[in-house]
Amino acid sequence: MSLNYFVAPQVAAFLEEKARDYGPGLSGALFGAGWWFWVDACAASGVNIPFVQYLPGVVATLALIMINCIRRDELQEYDAFDEGVFFRSRFWLLMSYIVSIAAIGGSVAVLLKDYALDTSVQTAWPGVAGLCQTTLILGSALLFFVSRLPGDTDGSYSAYSSF
Repeated sequence: MSLNYFVAPQVAAFLEEKARDYGPGLSGALFGAGWWFWVDACAASGVNIPFVQYLPGVVATLALIMINCIRRDELQEYDAFDEGVFFRSRFWLLMSYIVSIAAIGGSVAVLLKDYALDTSVQTAWPGVAGLCQTTLILGSALLFFVSRLPGDTDGSYSAYSSF
């Protein structure tokens, strides 16, 4: 479905033009903000956070890498003689979305089990920060994936990619 169905054509053209320029930068800012939330929670909580609570953020980062390993033109162009590239690309994207949902589920489970339902804990900030971390990282993954135009085979994202 085209963006022109939802917004004016001038706005759609502006967004498509600027998404290539500003999308990767905003995506990196979201990724950094997600990890900043988690580092802040680890530093400010004053307790030793077990490694199990780090896993949702690590899995979300893995999902970011998995989502952005696929070129968008592999998902949009179907060729009957492509030897399964169309299917493999869509299957890999499905698996990366499943990993993403598992990361969010893990952060919700950590929040509920270790912070919300446990009355002996003084603060729930590490659990909330873990949930913020995974959602920001996965938002970063989707923004970075969408900011690439179909047919970006050279890997460049802006006019300054040679630096």
